[in-house]
Amino acid sequence: MKKVAIIMGSDSDLPVVGKAADMLEEYGIPFTVRVMSAHRCPERVAEFSRNAESDGYGVIIAAAGMAAHLAGAVAANTTLPVIGIPIKSGMEGLDALLSTVQMPSGIPVATVGINNAKNAALLAIQILALSDPDLSATLKQMRVKMREEVAAKDEKLQKDMGK
Repeated sequence: MKKVAIIMGSDSDLPVVGKAADMLEEYGIPFTVRVMSAHRCPERVAEFSRNAESDGYGVIIAAAGMAAHLAGAVAANTTLPVIGIPIKSGMEGLDALLSTVQMPSGIPVATVGINNAKNAALLAIQILALSDPDLSATLKQMRVKMREEVAAKDEKLQKDMGK
């Protein structure tokens, strides 16, 4: 199974990024977590990105705040899918969201909501599931479970409201 790389611009992003790691762990996906700054160590980011595919990665998640150029710097150096997590800072994360989502034509970055590391991990899992039928089945079961949980909550609400 391919691995997922989780890269963050600063170790202060770990409380957010940890949720992606937890989700990948829950699904049994091998992953690595690294700190790499697009601005402070661009050579390391480029080298890691260029070698990611041959190092066994299938998807890269890149989390950064403020100027948030990390996902774009990664995507510029690999053809692997890159998922950006804009981290809330500065302008409530809007600056990071716009920096992550506004990529030039030809260098795509999938972007999830501000601080939404769980969705980044789920998107990475969905990408890996394209070539893994067991993983795909597990994701489908998760969706069934979610639907059942929502139905149970609605049933409880209706009962509590006397309807």
